[in-house]
Amino acid sequence: MRGLITTRTAPAIFVLLWSTGFTGIRYGIPYAPPFTFIAIRMAIASVLLALISLAITRHFRYDRATVGKSVLVGLTIHGAYLGGCFYGVKQGMPAGITALICSLQPVLVSIFSSVFFSEKLSLRKWLGLGLGLAGLVMVIAPKLEGSGDQVLPIAGVIAVFIALLGGTSGTLLQKKFGSGVEVLSGTSWQYVATGILMGSLALIFEEDQSITWNASFIFSLTWLIVALSIGAILILYFLLARSSASSVSSLYYLVPAVTAVEAYFLFGEKIGLVTAVGTLVTIAGVALVVTQGRAREVSNP
Repeated sequence: MRGLITTRTAPAIFVLLWSTGFTGIRYGIPYAPPFTFIAIRMAIASVLLALISLAITRHFRYDRATVGKSVLVGLTIHGAYLGGCFYGVKQGMPAGITALICSLQPVLVSIFSSVFFSEKLSLRKWLGLGLGLAGLVMVIAPKLEGSGDQVLPIAGVIAVFIALLGGTSGTLLQKKFGSGVEVLSGTSWQYVATGILMGSLALIFEEDQSITWNASFIFSLTWLIVALSIGAILILYFLLARSSASSVSSLYYLVPAVTAVEAYFLFGEKIGLVTAVGTLVTIAGVALVVTQGRAREVSNP
């Protein structure tokens, strides 16, 4: 496994896994309230990561610094992000548009990184970010006209933008504090904090917390825990520890394209010409950002 996850392979694996999160939500959300769903997912994931930490490192850290920093990161990168995404999809937001809005994160991360982390944005990187944003606009604009059956719920849109802000701030906080926290113990504490928050929200806002334990819900829950909460998140932290925050976040530009392909095969959603062209423009933008970041990493070991 260690040989499989390298600085060259990790970006592609991360994009593939992260994209399945949106289709995974769509599979499972009809059978459980969103906050209850996340609370269960976080509870199981936190225990699994604690056990993995004990098995690999022989200890589980619970000092004040580890818990404090992890709680702060967890409430943003998991709590706000997952809560917004799940609630938005439950309100009727399509998985593809949810992914598109969340993939605006690289723009926000790059801007804030230049302010807080002094990460210089070269002309090449600005061009890459601009192309990525232009590609996203090409894809999302036709779907926001509200014509036909495609009318987006206001509550859902607001929730997904909260997810966008949560993912952005969480990425920046993880970049700032992540190097000083043992990753397995820290991530487990992140999930504990998120689980408590989501459980509280479920008790306050969800009158019916019943769950339909069918095959679709169990598969969705299992996949989101193993592939996303453990696999994708650990790869994300692996990348953040080795690359700039803006370079890593640029990978989110690719997620809507991969999600669209998955939705085509899983749900029969068609990919139009404009979507295809926008996807190619987005990929070109990501290539400009990521390749520059790798070149810098090689020259500055």
